[in-house]
Formats: sequence, C-alpha cells, structure tokens
Amino acid sequence: MTTKYVYHFAEGNRGLKDLLGGKGANLAEMTNLGLPVPGGFTITTEACRAYLAEGAEPKSMRDEVTEHLARLEQQMGKNLGDPTDPLLVSVRSGAKFSMPGMMETVLNIGLNDTSVRGLAAQAGNDRFGWDSYRRLIQMFGKTVLGINGEHFEHALDDAKRAKGTTNDLDLHAEDLRGVVETFKGIIADQSGREFPQDPREQLDLAINAVFDSWNAPRAVLYRRQERIPADLGTAVNVVAMVFGNLGMDSGTGVAFTRDPATGAQGVYGDYLQNAQGEDVVAGIRNTLPLAELEKLDKACYDQLMSIMEKLERHYKDLCDIEFTIERGKLWMLQTRVGKRTAAAAFVIATQLVDEGLIDLDEALTRVNGAQLAQLMFPTFEEEAGRERIATGIAASPGAAVGHAVFDSARAEELAATGQRVILVRRETNPDDLPGMIAAQGILTSRGGKTSHAAVVARGMGKTCVCGAEELDVDVRGRTFVGPHGVVVKEGDLISIDGTTGTVYSGEVPVQPSPVVQYFEGTLAADADPLIAAVHRLVAHADSLRRLGVRANSDTPEDSDRARRFGAAGIGLCRTEHMFLGDRRQLVEALILADSDEDRQRALDALEPLQREDFIGIFAAMDGLPVTIRLLDPPLHEFLPDLTELSVRVAVAEATNRPDPDAVRLLAAVHRLHEQNPMLGLRGVRLGLVIPGLFGMQVRAIAHAAAARKRAGGDPRPEIMIPLVGAVQELELIRDEAEVILREVAESSGVEVRTLIGTMIEVPRAALTAGQIAEAAEFFSFGTNDLTQMGWGFSRDDVEAAFFSAYLDKGIFGVSPFESLDTEGIGRLVRIAVEEGRAARPGLKIGVCGEHGGDPDSVHFFHRVGLDYVSCSPFRVPVARLEAGRAVVSAEGSDSR
Repeated sequence: MTTKYVYHFAEGNRGLKDLLGGKGANLAEMTNLGLPVPGGFTITTEACRAYLAEGAEPKSMRDEVTEHLARLEQQMGKNLGDPTDPLLVSVRSGAKFSMPGMMETVLNIGLNDTSVRGLAAQAGNDRFGWDSYRRLIQMFGKTVLGINGEHFEHALDDAKRAKGTTNDLDLHAEDLRGVVETFKGIIADQSGREFPQDPREQLDLAINAVFDSWNAPRAVLYRRQERIPADLGTAVNVVAMVFGNLGMDSGTGVAFTRDPATGAQGVYGDYLQNAQGEDVVAGIRNTLPLAELEKLDKACYDQLMSIMEKLERHYKDLCDIEFTIERGKLWMLQTRVGKRTAAAAFVIATQLVDEGLIDLDEALTRVNGAQLAQLMFPTFEEEAGRERIATGIAASPGAAVGHAVFDSARAEELAATGQRVILVRRETNPDDLPGMIAAQGILTSRGGKTSHAAVVARGMGKTCVCGAEELDVDVRGRTFVGPHGVVVKEGDLISIDGTTGTVYSGEVPVQPSPVVQYFEGTLAADADPLIAAVHRLVAHADSLRRLGVRANSDTPEDSDRARRFGAAGIGLCRTEHMFLGDRRQLVEALILADSDEDRQRALDALEPLQREDFIGIFAAMDGLPVTIRLLDPPLHEFLPDLTELSVRVAVAEATNRPDPDAVRLLAAVHRLHEQNPMLGLRGVRLGLVIPGLFGMQVRAIAHAAAARKRAGGDPRPEIMIPLVGAVQELELIRDEAEVILREVAESSGVEVRTLIGTMIEVPRAALTAGQIAEAAEFFSFGTNDLTQMGWGFSRDDVEAAFFSAYLDKGIFGVSPFESLDTEGIGRLVRIAVEEGRAARPGLKIGVCGEHGGDPDSVHFFHRVGLDYVSCSPFRVPVARLEAGRAVVSAEGSDSR
C-alpha cells in the first residue's frame, strides 16, 4: 500500500501530531471546528524522515503535492503565481513539539516579476505588492539558498537611510521596487543563480529547505536543550496567504487566552497594524497591546475573543493563537497549547479545575517537578538599594544578575569560564540560542511577550525582559545607553527582573523564593494565587503517591529543614562529613596509629563526637527513620594533599627544621595511595580491614538512639553498610554490629529497634541481590556509584572530558548522572528489586543518589516498585510532586 504523504486540512485532527506535526494537526482541528482558517495542506513528518534518509523527496510526494495544490487553487479560485490574480502560499515548518523559531518559514511563494504587478493591481496598492515581493526574495535567499541575512538587512537599512527614515512603512512602492532589484542582485552574487521565477520551483525548493532545517544547528541545539527526540522530523504546512500588510485596516497578532507569565485571566497578546506575522515574532517593530485592537476594529476583536474562548474550552488549556486581519476579515493562522512560565503553569492548572474543565489528577499532568524547582529560585530583595536603568516588558519571571554581553558567542565564552552573563540584544533570533542557554537572563530593547526572546526564554525557564524601548542598544559598539545618559558597557554588572520588567545597574541582592518560604512555613498557603496553587497540587500529589520521600542530610539543621519541606525521614546520612574540620586531627591519629592501643585511643576520642551528631539528627527526625551510612570514602581523603605535604617536608629538610609529623603523614599518604581510589580501600572494605572503625560508629549510633529514647523521643535508626559486593562482606559487618547493639542495650537498659541493610551500588551486588537480601533488612540504591561502575566512568573526569561530545553526538540525551539510564543501570535496579524481594518478601527498598530528586528518575523508581526516594532537602518538594504525578502517569498508561 502506497504511503500517503500529504493531507488536506479537513482530513486531519489534533490527535495526529506525530504525523502532521503540532501546527498541521491544530490547523486541521480549527478547520473542523468551522473557524476561519485559510485553505492548505500538510506534508507529513514521514515525508521529512524519508527525505532526510534518502537525500531526496519520496517519489509519490510530488504528485500528491500537485494534487493538493490543484484542490487548493480550486478552493481559493486562484492559481499559484497567476500573472493577473495570483494565489500565494506560505511554507511553514511544524514539528510534533513546538520549537519556536528554530526551523524555517517562507512567505509569499508564487510571486515573480510578473505576478507582483497582478497582486498590486488586485490589492489596489502598489506598495503592498512590492513589499510582499521583497519579503519573499529576502526569506527565500536566507532560508532556501543559505545566504547570510545581513546582506539583505544592510541593503534595506541603506534604502531607509537614503529616504531619511528608520521605519519600513516610510518606503514607498518605487523605493521597494529598487530594494527588490538590489535583493535579486544579492541572490545572483551570493548564490551564483538568479531568483527563480517559476512558482512551482519556488514551492518545491522551499519545502525541501524546511525539511533540511530540521537538522540546522540551532534546531539540533534546541532539541537537545528541551530533550526532544532527534528522529521525529518536521511536517511542512502549505497555506494560502492572507495579508496583514494591505494597509492600516489590516494587521497581524499573537494572542494568549490567559497571561502566559502569571496565569491571570484577561486579554493578553500583541497586535501590529499593516504587518505580516514575522514582524510580531521578530520584534523588529514594537507592538500594540491586544486590547488596543478593540478600538481599531471592534468587530474583529469581538470575533477573536469569541474564538479564543471556544479554543480554550475545546483544548481545556491555555492556547497560543496567531491571527491576521486582512481588510477587516479575521483569519486564524495557528493555535497550540501555549508555553507558559512555571508560575503560570501551577495557577492555570488549578483555575481549570475550578472552572470544571479538568480534575485534579489531570492538573498534576499540567505541571512538573522542573517547574516547581524553578519556582524555588531566589528573587530580588524588595528593600535592597538599586539604580533603575529602564523598564521593559516582563516576559519571563525570575531574578538574574550578570555581566552584560552583546552577542551569543561572547555569552558562551564567558559562561564557560564560570562568569554569570546577561545577553543584551536589540531583538534575538534563533541563531542566538547558544548564548541564551549560556546566559543567566536575556534583555532586549524590542519585541513583546510573543517575541522570539520571550517565547524561548519562557520555554527554558530563563529570566527575560523584552521591549525595553528606553535602551539604545549598540551591538557593534558593545554598549547600551539608557535614559539620562546612563551607559552600560560590555562586562558591566546589571540585574534584570523578569517579573516586573525592570533593569537595574549593578548587582541587586536576592532573596529566597516565596515558594521556599511557604515550604519553610513562613508563608501561609493562601498568601497569593501561586502559593495556593502549589499547596493544592503538592497536597494532591501527596494524597496519591505510593513512594515515600526522604532527604539526604548530615546535620540537625539540614534535617530540620528537610522535615519542614515534607521529608518522611533521612534516606542518607553521610558519616564522613562528620570527620572534617576540627576532627581531622583525630582521623589523622587513627590513620597513623602504630599499635592497637593507639588506634583504640583515636576511636575512643571520635565516638562521643559522633554520638552527639546522631542525637541531634534523631531529635530533628523524631519518629521518622534515619538511615546512617557507615564510613564510605578512602581514608587518604582525610589526609593533607600529597603535593602540599611533599613541599612541607622538603622545606623542613632544606631549612634544617625537622618536621616529624609531616614526615609521618607523608609516609602514610604514600602508603595509602591508590591508582584508582574509588575502586580501592573504601566502604565495607575499610570496616573489614581497620578493626574497630565500623564498630565505633555503630556504638555511637546505639548510644545516641538510647539517649534520645530516654529523653522521651522515638529514634528509628537504620544502619547502612556501603559498597557491599558479596553477601559475606555484609554478614561479617552485620555480626559485629549486632553484638555491639546488644551490648549497648544491656548496658543502657534501653532497647531501640535498629535495622541493618546495605547500599546497592556495585553491579555485582545488584546481580546477586537475592543472596544479599538474606542478610539485609533493607536496600538503598546508590545510583551515583552504580552509574559510575555500570558505565565504567570516573565521574570527576568524564563529565569534563567527553560528556559534551557524547551529548552532541546523541549518545546521551542527558547525562546519566543527571537522569537515570533506565535501560542499562535501570535494568540492574529491576534485577535487584525482583531478586531481593523474591528472597525476602517485603524487603524495604529505596534510592539515595541524587537521582532520587530527578523528575524522570522518580517515575522510573515508582514503576519498579521502590518504597521511597531520598534527595537533597531542597528537592524534597519536587520529589513529592513527581511521586504523585508518577501515579497519574502510570494509571494513564494502564488505561491505554
């Protein structure tokens, strides 16, 4: 059966995004809803994939395009490129997932030296005809023929300069006719060919250019940033042109059914008279607020408001809409579920619940942990002294401070050295994406909430201020000038507030996020609409989730904060952190001990200090489990640096000032030196090789628990043995620990139930989990080490050495240390869970690597049946939300 590559709008629907892309599917949906959509057809993503694989369009595709073009011509009553009354079409990209500005669009296909006169005559407007033609040549040259767009921009600037203006609208028909001839000369000079006069050749070349743009560097970078699969391909939409540049009774705009920055209900969007769509998105001319359209054309405004309400109720979500008015007639060019800020996502989700459009389970699918984490970032201190430079449009919220830079490459260069930067542009374009990713925030002097900078920044969670018209940005001079002569040069510190749109000179102090203050308990749940929405959705997630959420914490202070953030215990208390600072000398004494007596004295000195640490943590987590990992890192990490010691000894010898302590320490460092210490004497191996070390820690835990219980508390200690690879290792340490626990219970007269388990972080442990479970009362996956050993990576080395190359080449979609590799490392986790519980039914299993706070990883841990995840205190709310979302996601998968 022959593959169908082309679909008329009436043949599709919004459920066909995989095939028709988001834009094509939504154009089809609007057509079927009876909305005023120009005629057109969509070439499928399958055609794109075939084109990219073979280097040429599929054989049957051309015939299908011919067939659908003829149908469109019949529908519109015009023929493509007709010399007297031409049909013109746009050729637009449209992938399954929105990629704003990352791929190509060509407008006004069908114009040539003859049909431009017919278009002008039909419109009764010579300027319109020649303006449309120069736009086609400019876009075609840049998009299809790969000519640097600056050639065209400079030529247009020259024409305006000769006219004594900076406004495109001041160029008359004869001026634009001259621009067209200049543009045609640029194409001939830069490409070695003439601008094609055959309309069908224009169409075919434009379609192929859109296919090719799927693999353009900026599109590849955006997909990687947004984790969009590289093998989807883009659809191509061929749409009859409608014109917003026919005069002041025409125009084009972008609208949102709610405010995409805050979620507030109202009229939001931008409108530009006598313009085509790319003028709004490019931010080249500053727009009018959408509400102004009511004064300019009330009939179209009222129709637009009605359509917006219809679309929002149909899609049950915030809609982003593109429209054109052609001489008083409204046309809908696109709709999609709109991108929004993290704050707007939470507010809108709960609004839609209250309006009866969705339920709370569905509302959880409309937000995610990454958005909640973003809301927990700091904001500027309200009372801080600050010097306002200018105010623009609050396009994407947050507080950003950095050194001003004026091009993408410089932003990347400085960010790579660790400097914070703010990318400053007149307006951004898709080529600026690398710098936008590198920057802390984006500032532009042109454009509105729907400009390229605003849309992309919101999608990435970057702070952005757009349309700061008070600023005169000189990109070449690398400066901008504000009101009253304030000059900011490249490298100067500036601060931008994406919530208010304000730009400040210098560094403005920041304050904690209100969301953090809510979780800390210092703000009430009804403090504002955002806090209320976060409270409501996290509470609903808590009511659904099966996974418990614990925290990784080593101090009473962190433990107390974790509990306020909703942690149901400590999943990882790292005891090595308790051996630093003033206690380092005691550890050195332990390492340098020459006899059993010296070693025991060192252990005896450490034990009461450890005991006090544990008492504080048990108090903070009273009534909740506290999993304490016995010493894990190699002992040399507690000794001075080899180079520093060598210099110290050499200087002592050279100056005849003996330093016996340094000599002994240097000898110990040499003795303990390992080629690969992460695979050497650490974890359970330390406990087996150094007598009394783990015993001291177990005794400190037992005495601390007994003291807490005597004080009326409810301590629930869990002792975790790290780096176990064989059940025999665990059995030996467990036997020793059980003896000590009994001794302390007898001597103190207090018995505290204490579980003994192990980390699963060595691949062999995962593969022999059935054996290990016979000696373990719980498992906790140490996914950081499991990833290192499973992949054969040394994390400290590989992330800098070649991870960026692996990401560029598509070997990783994301670093396996950031989000769990569910295919490889995840399989080890599955094996350990299944075999561990087969040997010990009801075995408690958790995870304590930072993957425990990664949204995607939390869903995996839910699916494989873990009992809890543990993460840093700051990520506890994120894990709570994602654990609830995992339930809804799994139920949705089951129902399908």
